Amino acid sequence: MNAERILILREKLDRPIVLIGMMGTGKTKIGAMLARALDLEFVDSDDEIQRAAGCSVSEIFERFGEASFRDGEKRVLKRLISDAPKVIATGGGAVTNAETAQLIWDDAISVWLKADLAVLLERVGRTDRRPLLKNGDPAKILAELLEKREPIYARADITVDSSTGDADALVNEILERVETVLATKAFAQKKNAQT
Repeated sequence: MNAERILILREKLDRPIVLIGMMGTGKTKIGAMLARALDLEFVDSDDEIQRAAGCSVSEIFERFGEASFRDGEKRVLKRLISDAPKVIATGGGAVTNAETAQLIWDDAISVWLKADLAVLLERVGRTDRRPLLKNGDPAKILAELLEKREPIYARADITVDSSTGDADALVNEILERVETVLATKAFAQKKNAQT
């Protein structure tokens, strides 16, 4: 997408772009690149949660449990989404909280980054910072999480497949799809009816 179209797109944005999807789909990397392309702020919700809690996501899970983490995540995302337009990368399970999911559907442009299970396994295997994968077979856990979450992710305004790993092409595809979404009368009516 050329610079003029990007500038027009940025001027039309009245809400954040929120990236959702499984761990390992590239939400943080693609989100940062998308924000740079649009000259917007980029925020990783996990980083914000860690900053607020004063400890890592893994430590929050260990000390307080997943329910406490999801509650903090909901509060952080509510604050981020109600602010000026920006690009936000969420944790993979953010949309499993019904209130958080509804906030994203209602007040943001949601982008589901999806990837094949084999790709996810290869990517998440590069780190040990995934608390949900620490207690069991990562392949089985990821497959179960995918089965539970994909119907929720599928509600996103935009779906793109990040399996190829071509970040520049993904960013361009997202920009074009956001431009299309903003131009659709149905999207504008849906979002305006909720304000």
